Amino acid sequence: MANSTRKTNTYFKLFKQAVTGDIKDFTTGSINRAIFLLAIPMILEMLLEALFAIVDIYFVNKIGNEATSTVILTETSLTILYSVAWGLSIGITALVARRAGEKNFKEASEIAVQAILLGLFLSLIISVIGFVFPKEILSMMGASAKAVQENYLFTQIMLTGNIVIMLLFINNAIFRGAGNAAIAMRVLLLANAINIVLDPLLILGIGPFPKLGVVGAAVATTTGRSIAVLLQFYYLLNGKSLIKLAAKQFVVQFRLIRTILKTSAGGMFQFIIGSCSWIFLTRIVAESGEAALSGYGTAVRICVFTILPAWGLANAAATLVGQNLGAGKPERAERSVWRTAFITFCFFALVAVVFFIFGANLMRFFTKDNEAIIAGTECLHILAIGYVFFAYGMIISQAFNGAGDTRTPTYINLFVFWVLQIPLAWLLAKYLKMGPTGVYIAIGVAETVLAIVSIIIFRNGKWKLVKV
Repeated sequence: MANSTRKTNTYFKLFKQAVTGDIKDFTTGSINRAIFLLAIPMILEMLLEALFAIVDIYFVNKIGNEATSTVILTETSLTILYSVAWGLSIGITALVARRAGEKNFKEASEIAVQAILLGLFLSLIISVIGFVFPKEILSMMGASAKAVQENYLFTQIMLTGNIVIMLLFINNAIFRGAGNAAIAMRVLLLANAINIVLDPLLILGIGPFPKLGVVGAAVATTTGRSIAVLLQFYYLLNGKSLIKLAAKQFVVQFRLIRTILKTSAGGMFQFIIGSCSWIFLTRIVAESGEAALSGYGTAVRICVFTILPAWGLANAAATLVGQNLGAGKPERAERSVWRTAFITFCFFALVAVVFFIFGANLMRFFTKDNEAIIAGTECLHILAIGYVFFAYGMIISQAFNGAGDTRTPTYINLFVFWVLQIPLAWLLAKYLKMGPTGVYIAIGVAETVLAIVSIIIFRNGKWKLVKV
C-alpha cells in the first residue's frame, strides 16, 4: 500500500512538473522521465489543437450537410497553410532545440525572431488570396453552387485570418524547441476555451448574440486563436520563456532566414506533399455526394483528434533528438526515439480497438444523417488497420526532422503519398468503382508502407551526422 502511494505521488509530481514546465534540459537523466515531461504538455497541446475542428464540426453539423461540407472543404484547402506552418515549425524546433542543447540562447532568440518575421510575410500572401478568391476556392474543391453562395464568408474569414494560425504554430515551435512545451499547452487551452464558449453563441444565435451560422464558427475560432497569439507574445517579450525576445531584435537578418528556410524546406515539402494528397483524396470523395463527404470529413476529424496527441509524442521525440545531438549524445537520442515509438504504438493499438467497437457511436455523436454515419463508420474501421503501423512512421519521421535531416522524410513522403497513395486511391475509387471505400483503403496501405520504409532508413544511423 505504501509503495503504491509513493508511486502515485511520484507520478503526480512528474505530471505537475510537466504542465508547469519547470524542467527544460533533457540531455541528462532518465529517458522515460524526459519523454513523460516533454510529451504530457505536447500531447495536451495537440489535443487542444484538435478540439478546434471537433467543436466546430459538432455545432456546424446541427445546421446541415451543406454547412458541414463548407467547413470540411475550407479546412482541406487550409492544409496548404498548415503544411507551410508545420514545415516551418519543424525547422524552428530543430534549430532552437540544437542551440538550447549547446546553451546558445542568444542565437536561439535571434532564430525565433526571424521565424516570426518570415511567417508574417508568408501568411500575408495567403490572406490576400483568401480575401479575393473565397468562392473560387470552394468551387475548385467541389462545393455545390448553393454551398458556395451561402457559406463563402466562412472561407474568406478563415483564409484572411490565417496569420493567427501561422503565428500559433511558429511561436509554439519556439517554445517546444526550448523545452517550454507547457507554455504552448497553456496558450491553446485559452484559445479553445474562448472557441468553445463562442461557437454555440455565434453559430446558433443564443441569447443576445446574432445567429451567424457557419460564419459564426470562423469568427469564434479566429477570435480564440488571436487572443492566444497575444498571450504567446506576452511570454516571449516579458521573460516568461527560456527564449526571450526584444523589440530591437525585430530586424530582418537574411543569414538566419536562409538557415531557417534551408532547415524547414524539407519539412514544408513533407506536409505539402501530404496535404496535396489529402486534397486529391477529398476531391474524389466529394464526387460521391455531400453525405459521403460529411461522413468522411467527420471521421477524419475524429482520427485527427487521436493522431494529434501522438504528434505530441512525435514532437517530444524531435526535441529530445535535437537537444541530445546538440549535447553530443547521439546514442541517447536514438534510444529516446525507439522508446517513444513503442509508447505511440501501444496508444494507436488501443485507439484502433475503440474505432472498431465504437466507430458508429462516435459518428452518431456528431451527426444524425444515416448516410454520413455509414460512410464515416466505414472510414474509421479501415483507417484503424493502418493505425498501429503509422505509429512508427510518425515518430521516426519527426526524429529525422529533430536531427535537422528534413530531406529523408520528404523523399519518403513523396514516394508514399504521390507514387503510392494517390494512384492507388484513383485506381480503387474510380477504375474499380469502389468509391470512398477505395480512398480509405489507399490511406491505410500508405500508412503501413510509411512505417516500414522509415524504420529501414532510420536504422542506418546517417541522421546522427547531420549538422544544423
